[in-house]
Amino acid sequence: MIKSEKEELIKELNEKFARAQTAIVAEFSKLNVETVTKLRKKFRDGKVDYKVLKNTLAKRAAKGTPVEVIAEDFVGPVAIAISYDDVVAPAKILTDFIKDLETIKVRSASVQGRRVNAEGVKALAKMPGLPELRAQLLGMLNQPAGKLVRTIAAPGSQLARVLQANVDKQQPK
Repeated sequence: MIKSEKEELIKELNEKFARAQTAIVAEFSKLNVETVTKLRKKFRDGKVDYKVLKNTLAKRAAKGTPVEVIAEDFVGPVAIAISYDDVVAPAKILTDFIKDLETIKVRSASVQGRRVNAEGVKALAKMPGLPELRAQLLGMLNQPAGKLVRTIAAPGSQLARVLQANVDKQQPK
């Protein structure tokens, strides 16, 4: 790789690292092409970037970005999973994928600029993702409106039940 290509790669990685909400460093060994292809597809489906890193270039690219807190883990054969929107997505995908594999191990992660260890990544994977949180928030916002509608409608329905009971009482059986 010539110097200009390296500088271009460092610049590209730096831009990605700067926008990263979550970046997870994973150590891998003895992976076959089929396994890597499945993992890449899962990351693509989850809108997560997955890159095998050249460590020296990645360390240089991490300077001044939120990923700098995990730059010391760029040693040996490593890859990085980066999410720009959903903080939980890469942790969920990676944790779910590697539960049966011993060839991939999570080293650490940068979550909004804070360093998280492998156990923290597992805990992060158990949290609800962005779509689930949005649904929960929407449900919480709709709850008071639904209660208000039921409260307003209650006197009318009670009156209708009283009138119906009165009619039923007056009709001969």
